[in-house]
Amino acid sequence: MVTVAVDGNGADLGPAEVAAGAKQAAKKGVGVRLFADLAAIGDAGARKRLTDAGVQLVDAPVSIAKEQNPAAAVKAHPDASIVQACKAVAAGEADALVSGGSTGSALAAATLNIRRDRGIYRPALALAMPRPAEKPVVFLDVGANVECRPEHLVQFAHMGSGFAQAVLGIKTPGVALLSNGEEAIKGTEVLREVHERLEGEAGAGLRFIGNVEGNHVLDHEIDVVVMDGFIGNIALKLMEGVSDVVLGAVKDAAKQSVFSMLGGALLYPQVRNIKARIDPELQGGAYMLGLRKPGVVAHGRFSRVGFASAIEYAGRAVEEDIIGRTRSALEEANALRRRGSGEADPSATVDTVTSS
Repeated sequence: MVTVAVDGNGADLGPAEVAAGAKQAAKKGVGVRLFADLAAIGDAGARKRLTDAGVQLVDAPVSIAKEQNPAAAVKAHPDASIVQACKAVAAGEADALVSGGSTGSALAAATLNIRRDRGIYRPALALAMPRPAEKPVVFLDVGANVECRPEHLVQFAHMGSGFAQAVLGIKTPGVALLSNGEEAIKGTEVLREVHERLEGEAGAGLRFIGNVEGNHVLDHEIDVVVMDGFIGNIALKLMEGVSDVVLGAVKDAAKQSVFSMLGGALLYPQVRNIKARIDPELQGGAYMLGLRKPGVVAHGRFSRVGFASAIEYAGRAVEEDIIGRTRSALEEANALRRRGSGEADPSATVDTVTSS
């Protein structure tokens, strides 16, 4: 049985909600080891119901989710829940990690304990963004690295392509670079250099289709969109906000009159299906690509439904060998960092953009 180490502290709705999600996942056959403040989960009866469902409980009341310097906090608090969860994965006591607390703390703890995979410059957060009637499009980085050098973004392109092949089953994913114009001369100096490099690697297992503007990131010919974590996190939150507003407006419009209510009732099954396809809670969260073991960052605002999805998502990553398959794609494309060709070890200085 696959076992997932879960950091139960730091989520918006508290450890009890994370524990409820862990219970749902355990009932579906996923082994769960939950590191959390057990006093915040409930009384002895509530904890017994969790263990009866198959959830292993580890009392870890210390949380570093709100620390301003994640890397320093990880080193200063080895007893923190996220650190203990990462150490369990590193030691082989669990097969994958899930965190719903601070992205910064999760990434720092994972990078310092689970470690980067060989040849990886920096881990990146990859999110399979759902779109109606089509396979998802992979966004990366969506929040791990505030600033990126050209070689980082080039490797993200190959990581995203390998992920799309391994996870989404797309034989030759179309990879685009997010910019403020489709022309190669558009964008920052870094983006222009990345564009030139990716164009030159068209024969190295990568199908680069050029720059893409924000209003075309969900177009059908695009399977992977590459960006730094600063822009990626803003783009992700903007899309989530617009989606919430539009769905809310549709719901309100259906209540305006008897006729609109009738029309809303007729459209309800279709709207419900669309909502299910784009609901972040049902997608599970973002993968931390580039580590030696799978990691998933769930949204801090998730309910038990979202955390159950995240745990199942992490379990599938182990069963489908996402790490090995993505690495094989990187090796085939010759996209791994060679010894002595990059920073010695960025693990101790993890740049993060978001705390959610």
